[in-house]
Amino acid sequence: MPAPTKIERVETMLWDRWLLIRIYCEDGTVGIGEGGVHGWQRPTKTMVDTMAEYLEGKNPDYIEHHYQWLYRSSHFMGSVVQGALSAIDIALWDIKGKRLGVPIYDLMGGKTRDKVRCYMHVGGETKDDLVASAQAAVKDGFTAVRFTPFAPDYYLHKSYTEWADEAVDRVGAVKEAVGGNVDICVEIHRQMAPAESIWLGRRLEQFNPFFYEDPMLPDSPARMGDVADQCNIPIATGERFTTIFEYEQLLEANAASYIRPDLCLCGGLSGSKKVSAMAEAKHVKVIPHNPLSPVSTAACVQLDACIPNFALQEYTGESEPPKSDLLVTPLELVDGYLIVPEGPGLGIELNEAALSGPENPKILDTPIGFDGSVQDR
Repeated sequence: MPAPTKIERVETMLWDRWLLIRIYCEDGTVGIGEGGVHGWQRPTKTMVDTMAEYLEGKNPDYIEHHYQWLYRSSHFMGSVVQGALSAIDIALWDIKGKRLGVPIYDLMGGKTRDKVRCYMHVGGETKDDLVASAQAAVKDGFTAVRFTPFAPDYYLHKSYTEWADEAVDRVGAVKEAVGGNVDICVEIHRQMAPAESIWLGRRLEQFNPFFYEDPMLPDSPARMGDVADQCNIPIATGERFTTIFEYEQLLEANAASYIRPDLCLCGGLSGSKKVSAMAEAKHVKVIPHNPLSPVSTAACVQLDACIPNFALQEYTGESEPPKSDLLVTPLELVDGYLIVPEGPGLGIELNEAALSGPENPKILDTPIGFDGSVQDR
């Protein structure tokens, strides 16, 4: 065992659209993390900076203790708090792995697999564009693709029938284009009420989607359970959840076949490992949410590598700038699978030259419907 060390300082970086952190230790070890309140990086940065005062001078080994102290030290909790704690948790696990010279998955039970199957985001303004994007992903080796079935202007349709008919047509076109050996994952983005999502889900059953994601707002696990019970497509949800307690309600309601923990929001690697174990007890599989930077992807792969109930990994592509510039050596992707790295900690190193790039904050917006009402993003 290496001699004890202390946390020296915490650094936060708003890089492109993402919040990255580094925790420096007195012995020279540096841990990397990412906070994932998508769209709210600036207040999350402030939260990490606020927590840094507590962390400085502490032993980085006490990961769970530090989480409990910071989580329970205030009367108020929520996504910005959890985004900050998740970034810290990931960085502390990176430190522990580096100091012991092993990958994080070795510290969490060891490998259960050597590679991680990914689904690729595809999309397009028109049905033809969507089909072409899906075919390109398959050509690149992916065996699963994910897309929203709605046209970009869906919220301007005057009738629900028009909206749903178009969605069914787009899903059918993708299914026909990619063939029977490719899984299609349908993302609803919480844009329907429960009754609407049940009706559309029944129409989509013919295409055998791998999952039907966020068919309604996640606020009511009981109502999500009704959707799961009344349409014969596996439900995937949970990307907005920040604690194990929300997942407990979701699982108790039998509301999902797949859970979607965001490691950069749901308590980091520690919280997501707990959620994965809760899901395992319910025979529910895990599809980590990952719309963020390659740091998030690296953390997800560490979790995927050590849990028995992993299903798929969300992947948005990291071969183009700015994502391709962030790591000194990108994670290895072969035929739609990320190879589990063998390096210590997260198994990654940040490219210092890329960190000087400009901030590109996510623009907050949401659709306005035909009648002038606010729609869900």
